[in-house]
Amino acid sequence: MADKRSEHEKRSEAGRKGGESVSHEQHQKAGQMAHEKGTAHEFTSEEAREAGSKGGQTAHEKGTAHEFTSEEARKAGSKGGQAAHDEKKKS
Repeated sequence: MADKRSEHEKRSEAGRKGGESVSHEQHQKAGQMAHEKGTAHEFTSEEAREAGSKGGQTAHEKGTAHEFTSEEARKAGSKGGQAAHDEKKKS
């Protein structure tokens, strides 16, 4: 029976099992090729939110997460509110 997993899935599994190692460049090239062929996975908004959350949690655990100052947070909140308001104008 043929293995129907993508090359990316096979390499990812091999990496998790301690098998074949794939460089960052190889990983990026494989992703780019998948997009060009139309076989790349399209994230749903929920999947993207989960991935972002995991990345943020990992960054905090490693101590590499960005800690916003109150001024940065205020500007970001203002930008988000402005974008939401602008979007309503288009509707």
